[in-house]
Amino acid sequence: MAASRVTANEIFLNIKQIPTRYPKALCLFRQISTSRPHYDQQPEPKSKSASQPLVGVVGLEIHAQINSNTKLFSGSPVRFSAPPNSLVSFFDASLPGTLPMLNRRCVEAAVMTGLALNCTINKKSYFDRKHYFYADLPAGYQITQQRRPIAVDGVLTYSYFGGKKRSQMIRKSVQIKQIQLEQDSGKSLHDDDRSQTLIDLNRAGVGLMELVMEPDMKSGEEAAAAVRELQLILQALGTCQGNMSEGQLRVDANVSVHRPGEPLGIRTEVKNINSIRYLARAIDYEILRQIDAVQSGRAVQNETRAYDSKSGETVPMREKEGLQDYRFMPEPNLPALIVYEDNASLPTGIDPSQAVVVQKIKDRLPELPGVKRDRLVQTYGILPEHSFTLVNEDGLMEYFETLMKTTQREPRKVIGWVTNELLGHLKQRDMSVSQSPISPAHLAELLKLQETGRISSSAAKQVFQEMWRSGGKTAWQIVQEQELGLVHDSAQLHSICQKVVDSHPDEVHAVRNGNKKVLNKLIGLVQKETKGRADPVLVKEILQQMTQ
Repeated sequence: MAASRVTANEIFLNIKQIPTRYPKALCLFRQISTSRPHYDQQPEPKSKSASQPLVGVVGLEIHAQINSNTKLFSGSPVRFSAPPNSLVSFFDASLPGTLPMLNRRCVEAAVMTGLALNCTINKKSYFDRKHYFYADLPAGYQITQQRRPIAVDGVLTYSYFGGKKRSQMIRKSVQIKQIQLEQDSGKSLHDDDRSQTLIDLNRAGVGLMELVMEPDMKSGEEAAAAVRELQLILQALGTCQGNMSEGQLRVDANVSVHRPGEPLGIRTEVKNINSIRYLARAIDYEILRQIDAVQSGRAVQNETRAYDSKSGETVPMREKEGLQDYRFMPEPNLPALIVYEDNASLPTGIDPSQAVVVQKIKDRLPELPGVKRDRLVQTYGILPEHSFTLVNEDGLMEYFETLMKTTQREPRKVIGWVTNELLGHLKQRDMSVSQSPISPAHLAELLKLQETGRISSSAAKQVFQEMWRSGGKTAWQIVQEQELGLVHDSAQLHSICQKVVDSHPDEVHAVRNGNKKVLNKLIGLVQKETKGRADPVLVKEILQQMTQ
């Protein structure tokens, strides 16, 4: 009985003495008794999160090039595709003795963007130096806003088509952590044939807004929709042209995976994605890669990766630099950036035309994409899905509204022509709306011919195809040339209908016995005889009389 009173410490000491080459010897020891017999103990239930699948978590850092004639801290002009190193001031090249001079246009653009994204505008913000060493960063540091950026705590609402058939419009929102002003770096051009790198400093010092989005998204599709909505907002504001092919909008995606309810996993950063389509693909690939790693027991590395559009994969670039690596410090050559709420808050002696006044900028805010969609639905009675398509396709909303001014047709009948026929042709040929060979006025003429009964709906689509190919002929010219007008001659239609009735006695018998649906087959046969030109109303009346 004495052995049964052995203490837990004695058991612990005995366990420590077991040779490590026999780890399974532990199973020979009896369990330490507790306050309850072992048969009363219940196995610990598995946590709810452990049974849930891994899901992606996505946050974005977006660098938007400010639409300004000059750079952020110098008077050098901003122009795409200029000869290398032709737009570089002494300050851009970081020559000794040069000092930054803040561009007010860039500040106003950041404030306007912050207001459009429902941010809080900091009346006082600061500039900092972020140190890192690349050949295309002459000063060895970037001027940014790390401590107190110009705008914080915003929200972006975006929509995308989801569901099984991708016909359901899903609306979500993502929190905007901050918007900060900063310089762009130069550009490194790698010449692999000569094993050398060339530096172009034209881009060095160009003003950027860095928008940091919280990790509120779960997939590449959501991230792509959010960036597209942001792109539309920036273009509507005029604060950024948003041309991703020219590097005016560059996206870094922070991606991790976890089980809902558990802490976020190790994240990787996919850098400098310059296409919305590639953004979605890169994020979805990275989520699947990390899920596979976690499920296989491999560690996800905290690293920077790049997206290879040819292979459709992300590839490692370098280990992720920590915050301490950048050695942030206040920018000594720039005072605090002050903006004012309204003219009444301006200090005495300050020229209002030289100050950045938030209320003035707020008064200049244009109609934003979300407001446009709501207005289209209310004004024309179209579906929200249609308004989404009209606004998201460059120039399509303007085309539709111009068309509606020149036609008497109901908007719900017009919208199909714009979103299906016109947009379908444009997409097939990778063309923009501005490149359409059919103007709103010419399409309005075609719709009028159909509305007034001059041509059938099938003939209207034939005419549309010919208008697209001819690139200049009007709808009426094509109708006359190809004799596509509806046949209204009663005697001629009687003759054709009689021929169809005589040659299809079984169908006629079925109609006379009460199967009215077969009448539609007879109407179709008449239309086939007339190549779709027969007046359908008149044909139906004639056939009804003949099959009584």
